[in-house]
Amino acid sequence: MNEKPQTATTTEASAPEPPGPGPQSKPGGPGTAWGELVSAALLGTERRSPPGGSVTALLAAAAVETVRHRAGLLPARAGARADPAPEDARPPLPAAAARRLTTLLDAPSGSAGSGAGRRGPTPDLAELLPQWLAGANEFGYRAPAAQLPALLDAARSRTDLRPETMRFAGPRGLWLARFNPDWKFALRNTVPVRGGTGTATDTSETEAAVRELWQEGLFAERVSLLTSLRRRDPSAGLELLAGTWTSERAEDRLMFLDSLREGLCPADEPFLEQALTDRSRTVRATAAELLSNLPSSALAARMASRARTCVTLDPLTTAPGIAVEAPHECDAAMQRDGVVPKPPAGRGERAWWLVQLVEATPLAAWSGQFGGRSAGEIAALPVADEWKQDLHTAWRRAAVRQRDTEWARAMIGAPAAPLAEALSDPAPLLAVLPEAERAAWAARFIEAHGLSEAFHVLEVCAVPWGEPLGRAVVDSLEIARDAGSYPWRFSGVMGLAERCLSPSDAVRLAPLAAVPDEPEGGSPGAGTYWAEAFHRMVSTLHLRGVMRAELRGETTESGPPAMG
Repeated sequence: MNEKPQTATTTEASAPEPPGPGPQSKPGGPGTAWGELVSAALLGTERRSPPGGSVTALLAAAAVETVRHRAGLLPARAGARADPAPEDARPPLPAAAARRLTTLLDAPSGSAGSGAGRRGPTPDLAELLPQWLAGANEFGYRAPAAQLPALLDAARSRTDLRPETMRFAGPRGLWLARFNPDWKFALRNTVPVRGGTGTATDTSETEAAVRELWQEGLFAERVSLLTSLRRRDPSAGLELLAGTWTSERAEDRLMFLDSLREGLCPADEPFLEQALTDRSRTVRATAAELLSNLPSSALAARMASRARTCVTLDPLTTAPGIAVEAPHECDAAMQRDGVVPKPPAGRGERAWWLVQLVEATPLAAWSGQFGGRSAGEIAALPVADEWKQDLHTAWRRAAVRQRDTEWARAMIGAPAAPLAEALSDPAPLLAVLPEAERAAWAARFIEAHGLSEAFHVLEVCAVPWGEPLGRAVVDSLEIARDAGSYPWRFSGVMGLAERCLSPSDAVRLAPLAAVPDEPEGGSPGAGTYWAEAFHRMVSTLHLRGVMRAELRGETTESGPPAMG
C-alpha cells in the first residue's frame, strides 16, 4: 500500500452518483452527465431522445461512466504523490480466519431467511460479523490490506460495526479513509495531523491542525473532534470549547455541551455553572444535568438541600417511615438549576418538581437523612400519603444516572416478584449491576416469568451468557415449543440466543432440532418451524465456535450437525 490508491467504491445500491463529464466530453459521448443518462433510461427512448441519438450510444456512454465511477477518480491534474501508508506491526490473521472474514463481508444482510417472519435454518452471517471483529481485536490481529475497502464500506452502512472495524483497520484504515469521501466517518474521532499518516510527530503541528478544524470544520466534524479530545484530554477539550462558546449558535452549543459527558470531572464545574445562565433553556437544562452528575458540585449540594426538606423521617409515626412534603412552587433559583416548571400532560406540578429534585440529589446524601440506614433499608421504609411511586421513581432514575450499584440493587426488586408489582422495565437498573449479578438476576426472572417480558433484560447481559442464564433461556424456549405455539413470537429472544449463548451449548441444544410430536391443540406445523429455528441456533453456535478456533489458528471441523 505504498502507492497512491484509487478511491474504492461502495456497493452499487448505496453508491453516490458517478462523476460528471470531463473537460473533453461530447454530447452523448463518454463524458455525458450520469443524471442525463439515468433520466433517458428511466423515461425510455419513446418519451425522450437518448444522448447520442440511439439506445446503443446511451448504453455505451453508461458503460464508460460506470467504469469511471468504479475507478473512483475524476480527471484531474497530477498531484503530489501520497505519503506511504503507515506500518501496522500487529500479526496477520491466520489463513482460515482471513477466508472467514471474506465470507462474512460478502454475506448479504438478513442472509438467514427469505421471509418476514421465517428466517430459515442457516446462520445469519451478517449478524456474526460484529462478534468476529471483536474476536480479531481481542487477539490483536491486523486487517488484511486487501480487505480494508470492504471493511470500511461495511462500517459506513452499519454504525454498530464502526468501533470494532476502526480498531481492526488500524492506522492503514485511517490512512485509506482519507481518499474516499464515503469513509469520512472513520476520521471523525481522530485528531487531524499534517502529513496524512495518522500519527503526529510534532505537538505544535497537531495543535495547529486541531485549531484549524475547530475553526473551519463542518459541525459534525467539530462535534467529533471535541468528543475525541475529551476522551483523551478533558481539559484540552474544555479549553477548545470555551474559546468559541459565546459565538456558537444555541443548537450547536447544546451538542457541544453534550460532548462534555466524555471525561466529565470537577474541573468542568465553573464552565457548567456559567452555562446555567445561557439564554437557551435546553442548554441550561443540559448543564444542570451534567452538574448533578458531579456529586461534589455546588448544584448537587443545592439540590440535596432542597430535597432533604421535602423527604424526611415521618415524625407522626412510631415505626420508622418516610414523610414527603413536595415543593409548593418552582422558584427562579430552582429553574436556574435545571428544574423544569411545567409538567407533562397528566402529571401534577408538585410531584413533577419533587421527582426532579430527588433525581438530581447525590444518593449518598440519603443515608445521613435517614439515620445512617443503607439504600436497601431506606427503600423498604413505608412512604406516607401515596408518595411512594414518585419518590421511588426518582431514586431509580438517580441510581441509573449516578451508576450507583447499591441503590440499583435496592430499587430493582426481586426477580420473582409478580409482574403486576414489578418494574415495567428493569433493564436500566439491571445494567448498573456487576455482570455476574446481572446474569443471575435475569436467569431468576426468566425462570419465574418466561420469555415474554425478557427481551430487554437479556439485552443488557454480558456475552457470552453464563451457564445459569443460558440454561434458563433454553428451558423456557423448550417449554414454549412444547406448548404448541409458533416460534415467531420469540424470534427476538432466539436471535439474541444465537449470538449470546456459549458455543458449547450447541451439544445440549442439538436434540431440540428434531421435529417434535405435535401436542393436542397445538398450532399446525409449529413443531417443524421450531425444529428449523433450533437447527439454525445450533448451526450458528457451531459456526461461532469454529470462528473462534480459526482466530486461535486451530484446525476445525467444517460442518454443523445435519437437520433431522
